[in-house]
Amino acid sequence: MITKGQKINDRYEIIRSIGEGGMANVYLARDIILDRNVAIKILRGDLAGDEKFVRRFQREALSASSLSHPNIVEMYDVGEDAGTYYIVMEYVEGMTLKQLLKKKGALSLSEAIDIMLQITDGIKEAHDSYIIHRDLKPQNILIQENGEIKITDFGIAMALNSTQLTQTNSVMGSVHYLPPEQASGKGATIKSDIYSMGILFYELLTGHIPFKGDNAVEIALKHMKSDIPSVREENESIPQSVENIILKATAKNPKNRYETAHDMHEDLLTCLNEDRLNEKKYVFPYPEHDGEEPKAPVIKEEVKEEKPISEDDSLIDDDETKNRWIWILASIFIFIVLILVAIFIIYPKVTEVPDIVIPNVAGMTVQKAEETLRNKGFEVAVKVEQVSDEKIAEGLIVKTSPAIGLKRKKGTEITLYESMGDTVYTIEDYTGRNYIEVKTILTTQYGLNVTIEKKDIDDDKEYSEEEIIGQDVKVGTRVAKGSKITLYIPKIVDEYPNFVEEEWTLEEIQNFCDEYGVVVTFVPKQTNEYPENTIISQSRAAKTTIVKGATLKIVYAVKYEENPDTNQDTNTNDNSNNNSSNNNNNSNN
Repeated sequence: MITKGQKINDRYEIIRSIGEGGMANVYLARDIILDRNVAIKILRGDLAGDEKFVRRFQREALSASSLSHPNIVEMYDVGEDAGTYYIVMEYVEGMTLKQLLKKKGALSLSEAIDIMLQITDGIKEAHDSYIIHRDLKPQNILIQENGEIKITDFGIAMALNSTQLTQTNSVMGSVHYLPPEQASGKGATIKSDIYSMGILFYELLTGHIPFKGDNAVEIALKHMKSDIPSVREENESIPQSVENIILKATAKNPKNRYETAHDMHEDLLTCLNEDRLNEKKYVFPYPEHDGEEPKAPVIKEEVKEEKPISEDDSLIDDDETKNRWIWILASIFIFIVLILVAIFIIYPKVTEVPDIVIPNVAGMTVQKAEETLRNKGFEVAVKVEQVSDEKIAEGLIVKTSPAIGLKRKKGTEITLYESMGDTVYTIEDYTGRNYIEVKTILTTQYGLNVTIEKKDIDDDKEYSEEEIIGQDVKVGTRVAKGSKITLYIPKIVDEYPNFVEEEWTLEEIQNFCDEYGVVVTFVPKQTNEYPENTIISQSRAAKTTIVKGATLKIVYAVKYEENPDTNQDTNTNDNSNNNSSNNNNNSNN
């Protein structure tokens, strides 16, 4: 427990707490050596107890400390004091971007672009130093009173991503900005940060996140499958050039996104130019979803017109020498034309290999299919691919590549696809992995029906809340699409989330309380300081243990409406004062 006046490493004296998060707690402290205020971030106990994470965190934090940019919070020190791991950084007075959004709602177009220009400039500096943030969200961006932006939490974001450590609140907070490739279990690249910046830009312009859901898996699936809503449908005053930036940054297929943060920054600089305001909506050059055809760019051939050569009859004479040269040049020209025709038209026709229709080998055995194709003049690939198919029996051919019925040249190599029956997937050992990642992959890629159940822990080992500790289908089992599998996660004492910071809706809180048997009371508060239905406070602090049957009070914002009856007062003294005031007014009149 960190207390006021406590000294970290005999140098940093704690003044007060300034924030709590899923990974660390932040304190305002005084550097007694350099005589300046600093922010000191103390890793939470569960992370500090993981040696692998700590080593990774220290290495990544030191790497991030090399960054020097006006829009990146400067790291001063990384260390450990009696088992307490900490980082010391620049103290920034102001609020997080999330707090600003909760207070103001949607920002103006100029404000949003100014903020995004600063963020892209800072991220460009990090990417140039081969550092990917991996966890860009409004909670990790500070804004000062002068409007200057500061990006923070580079070290923690990189270390967490590498060790796959997650906690309920941090996952729910970050999944709203999670790139599709990370949601499907792939590694992060600089384009992952670009996706998160696109989601952030959307939130700045609309005042809310684009995808919501009852749990992290549902939100992750929306990032992978659902098109981002149009900001112009919500606010038609936003130019198409601005919406195009969001579309390009949040493309599902990384190939359709900006190549670098610098490119996005440059686009933001010119998006309000008059010649760009009505530009066409951005069209993705590569498929965004499975099964889409690529949108090939139309290439227009430039046809050069030959200028007709006009002859001036007055220049024509009967000079025999001139006529002779004309005939010689004409003969040479005709000869060249004949050679070109022979090379480009006649010779290809003579030597052309005829096209052959790929025969229908579906339903044949591999041996029979190979024989049929070779008899037609095709080559057959050595490796036979295997695919699942509900209609064609195991061991028989499902399809070919190129496809059956297409015309191809004699000698073309054909790949055969053999049916595995209705099997689509072989079950692996998922213990120790994050259930959100595993469920997302099994659901989206293989169509399995995944159920998550909590299970009592029989040993003294420490588990994270999302760690898989068992499964009901054995490793190596071959399953079909739609098959059921149950993943077991540890039944750990549950804690209240931070409903305020994580932007829970009233309906989501009600569902949460119903699930945990908590009696919730919603108390409206008339105010114009927050958007309607914004959660203002909660009676049970975040991270406190949930007890079934406990009561919870949620205060939320409703639109302020002045009631004229509230101005009436029956107090005698007030009435006499009012009368006196009226008399004075009458005498003045």
